[in-house]
Amino acid sequence: MGIVKIADHLHEELRKTSAVMCRSINAQAEFWMKVGMLAEANPSLSFTEIMAQQRKHAAVEVPAIDAA
Repeated sequence: MGIVKIADHLHEELRKTSAVMCRSINAQAEFWMKVGMLAEANPSLSFTEIMAQQRKHAAVEVPAIDAA
């Protein structure tokens, strides 16, 4: 584990976003880094497609929304 220096304004955005997403600041930073790495490795995929593939890989079952 190491220390990563980031700009103050980015740290503030991490802090605010982590509160909204119920993640620690470190967990939010790790999430953004992982998604960014996956996006760079798979430039033709959208964020939604990347997340769907990650859920499938983790065998997460997402229930369908019933349209009434």
